[in-house]
Amino acid sequence: MSRNIIPVERAFGEKAGKVWNTLQREGELTTEQISDRTNMDTEDVFGALGWLAREGKIQTIQEGNKMKFKLS
Repeated sequence: MSRNIIPVERAFGEKAGKVWNTLQREGELTTEQISDRTNMDTEDVFGALGWLAREGKIQTIQEGNKMKFKLS
C-alpha cells in the first residue's frame, strides 16, 4: 500500500472553501445536505467544517436531533 503525504491546506483548506461557498449560497444546511450539494464524502465535509470552525467562520444550530451549520 502506497502512502502520500498531502498538505493540510490542500486536504481541508480547499474543501473548506467549497463548503463556505455552499453555505453562503444556500444558508443553513446539515452535513448530509452539504455532502450532497458539494459532492464531497462525509469525512471531507467534517474536515472542512472543522477547518471553518477553527477559523470562527461557522455556527451550529441544533434542531431536534439534527445539527445544521451556517456562516458566522
